[in-house]
Amino acid sequence: MTLQLALRNLLRNRRRSLATLLALAIGSSAILMFGGYAANIRYSMLSSYVRSGGHLQIQYRDFFLYGSGNPTAYGIPQYENVLESIRRDEGLSKLVVVATPTLQFGGIAGNYEAGVSRTVAGTGYVAADVNLMRRWNEFRIPLDSPPFPLEGAPRDAAIVGVGVARVLLLCEQLAVNDCPKPERDAGSGGAKLPADIAALAMSETAPARGASPPAGKARIELLASHGRGTPNVAALRVIAAESQGFKELDDIAVILQLEQAQQLVYGRAAPRATSIMVQLQRTSQIPEATRRLEPLLASLSSTRPLSVLDFETLNPFYVQTIQLFDTIFGFIFALIGGIVLFTVGNTMTAAVVERTVEIGTVRAIGVRQAGIRRLFIAEGFLIGCAGSLVGAVLALVTAFVVNRLELTWLPPGSTEPLPLSLMIWSETRMIVGTTVGLIAIAVASAWWPAYRAARLTIVDALRHV
Repeated sequence: MTLQLALRNLLRNRRRSLATLLALAIGSSAILMFGGYAANIRYSMLSSYVRSGGHLQIQYRDFFLYGSGNPTAYGIPQYENVLESIRRDEGLSKLVVVATPTLQFGGIAGNYEAGVSRTVAGTGYVAADVNLMRRWNEFRIPLDSPPFPLEGAPRDAAIVGVGVARVLLLCEQLAVNDCPKPERDAGSGGAKLPADIAALAMSETAPARGASPPAGKARIELLASHGRGTPNVAALRVIAAESQGFKELDDIAVILQLEQAQQLVYGRAAPRATSIMVQLQRTSQIPEATRRLEPLLASLSSTRPLSVLDFETLNPFYVQTIQLFDTIFGFIFALIGGIVLFTVGNTMTAAVVERTVEIGTVRAIGVRQAGIRRLFIAEGFLIGCAGSLVGAVLALVTAFVVNRLELTWLPPGSTEPLPLSLMIWSETRMIVGTTVGLIAIAVASAWWPAYRAARLTIVDALRHV
């Protein structure tokens, strides 16, 4: 009965009630659209990091803190035993999609035919595993995932970042677009590969792989430090230039086959891996997989303990970005919540003033103060429900239209555009939380006018003009 009376009272002044409802609906849709945009950023970044580095990485305990100075000093010996133990574990085998070793190292890449070189960060991968990891898409993000070019390529094949290709003057050979050439003196030509480095490169390369690359293929020499400090050089065929997403990575990335990287770094010594990437079926399985991995790794490493790090620990930029968007979301909700508070409060105050005589009349026939309060609070509740629901529908319709347009945007510091979409429908928790929150604000804003209406004396209310 109270809700029926509240609805009739709202319909008595349709224009004012509609204006209040629209203000609340627009605020609700704005909150949900920003939340959907933030969810798209979160899932896009998460998918990108998981595709490239897995959900978890197994490393030596100190590698994350000190490994950037000398990665090869923290190599995992007999890493095959770790991989085999993961495959044999019944619990982990049901969670893990890919478990693959990687080797990180530093070096100098040179295109001595052009007389240029630069310091690089090399990474060795198992190409087939990387291609499998790139197909992971738990959240159905429309990200472009080209096949990993190293799969099926020769052992001495390599991929470089677009920035490395530009600095080493390989853009023309690799057909890289938007790659300006530097201005050079007319008399300046490329310097030949130094004799000592050429001899070392030939000694480290098998005859079949030491031959000159086919016409039109780029070639570089990669100099890296051996685990004991001696230099090794490998002659590599660059088969592609691939964007790494960020300019800082593009300018230093050299990717090669894991076996080639191990031979370059460790020579004839036993090969090692600096980390083992573990990709899971679902992101929510990270805690369970970590619990299963820790005792398993403890039994395999006695002298130098292995640790398990999740992708959030390995990528603090992701965590900082999510925290930033959560803060902005909270600020927007508070701002719109304040607008809703004053808008509904003003509407209820005006309703109390207009119906002062009616309040005195119903109070005179026996309605208690609690009944008056319930009536006006019910009106605020109905406005909050209607406005929040209309806002949710408006946000879903807008998200559908925006997602159909297939828009893209370029994040700060990135070199690759990302799809611009609003992920609202899948965010049930956000929709429910926003709706309930705005309804609570609407009810709270109606409480003070309802309290004042209930406190009116009957005589004063009846003679109100």
